[in-house]
Amino acid sequence: MYSTAEFRNGLKIEFEGVPYVIVEFQHVKPGKGGAFVRTKIKNLITGRVLDPTFKSGDKVGRPNMDELQMQYLYHEGEHYTFMDTATYDQVVIERDALGDQAQWLSESCPCSILFWNGKAIGIQLPNFVTLKIVMCEPGVRGNTATGTMKPATLETGAIVNVPLFVNQDESIKIDTRTGEYAERA
Repeated sequence: MYSTAEFRNGLKIEFEGVPYVIVEFQHVKPGKGGAFVRTKIKNLITGRVLDPTFKSGDKVGRPNMDELQMQYLYHEGEHYTFMDTATYDQVVIERDALGDQAQWLSESCPCSILFWNGKAIGIQLPNFVTLKIVMCEPGVRGNTATGTMKPATLETGAIVNVPLFVNQDESIKIDTRTGEYAERA
């Protein structure tokens, strides 16, 4: 159990039987009445955000969560296979649990998978991944000074805007937090 005094951003709690992460919190001491804590919490399964208020000293549950370092192997349809790097056990995860992060997965990509009560509910990729461009318009000489971008299709099927000087068959770094082009690799 966590007390409201232990709240901090990023803390994973169990509220009404569901895992949440604290996005932001604020301790409030009004002139009249008891102190309380305003929070903004995000559901780790659905992504929905709630704004509950807790009385000072209230207790919330500690979720039964594990975070394992795994390596992405391959996918078949909506099923993605990961391997535990310590025990070599393989885990199959549904596409829904991966969300938008699935478009940045390439073979042997290291990632952190979050399990709640033995079920995978989320994935955290490295901040930057290197992917190869499989299709894009050829670069035009002399157009590098402007800040214009063109769409490029990556080896994973994701489409990203890249500068005009980047060409097909080049490898680029993608920021997985924003989904934007970072630099050539």
